[in-house]
Amino acid sequence: MSVITVVRKNGFVAIAADTMSKNGTTRETATYIINHDKIWQVGDSFAVISGPTSAKLALQHYFATLPEAPALTDVKAIYSAWLAVHQALQDNYFLDVSQDTEGAFESAQMDVLIANSKGIFGVSAHRSVQEFSKFYASGRGDEYAMGAMYATYADESKSAEAIARLGVEAAAEFCDSVGLPVTSRAIKLDAAN
Repeated sequence: MSVITVVRKNGFVAIAADTMSKNGTTRETATYIINHDKIWQVGDSFAVISGPTSAKLALQHYFATLPEAPALTDVKAIYSAWLAVHQALQDNYFLDVSQDTEGAFESAQMDVLIANSKGIFGVSAHRSVQEFSKFYASGRGDEYAMGAMYATYADESKSAEAIARLGVEAAAEFCDSVGLPVTSRAIKLDAAN
């Protein structure tokens, strides 16, 4: 599992993630896993998945097969892209949708946070898309991450990236499913945003 964070502040957006995976009760830390960075790029956006490790590989492969990366720049564009993603996950990547029978929609079994020059966004397992104004966290320990980001967001000495990283660090301190080090990326917002 993962904890992932996004922050928008003072003309910048940032995205951060822990670097640990779990296989049952076995902790797979960055010390032993070379490809531990959970942040990946889709066109001009950075994305992170909270969910199965195989989901990152499936999404990276899917987006690499497209002739052009979709512009994940607003709620409508992201929603449209994720409808195609979900269909591809079922058709080509063997997504098991039978695990979630209580929802009105099939679950993709993952949540995704996205950061780009237009803002910060989240896609839930049921393809609900939200744009966030300040910050958000998803995954294991997200309540610790949200609390840490809330407590420090108003501190003008802290950048968007510093706050995003702090959120992940707080989750790692209190949740056994989250591990350091933190990886992060920061992007300057477009002037119109």
